[in-house]
Amino acid sequence: QVQLVESGGGLVQPGGSLRLSCAASGSFFSIERMGWYRQAPGKQRELVASITSGGSTTYADSVKGRFTISGEDAKNTVILQMNSLKPEDTAVYYCNVVAFVDVTPSNYWGKGILVTVSS
Repeated sequence: QVQLVESGGGLVQPGGSLRLSCAASGSFFSIERMGWYRQAPGKQRELVASITSGGSTTYADSVKGRFTISGEDAKNTVILQMNSLKPEDTAVYYCNVVAFVDVTPSNYWGKGILVTVSS
């Protein structure tokens, strides 16, 4: 199976920056996609950004131009650099990995990490 370890959340003032990291480990053949989702209180979980094994990226419209996702293939790690943070970015951020542990891809989730943007 796949284990995900997230780090980098915390409290930051509006306009500030944070860097989230997620490292995948365990028994899997390959990773198809890694990404970050977030869930604010009273709202549904939503995609923030993702990156495929081929390097293709997807971003939510609300974070385009402010957040950057990147992957460190050798370390099975995905990084989310968050700049110009806004109070509406406050949420629990979840790492998501789609990996092949057998012939079909499976979805894995981290435990979540809190990001609070407040003055």
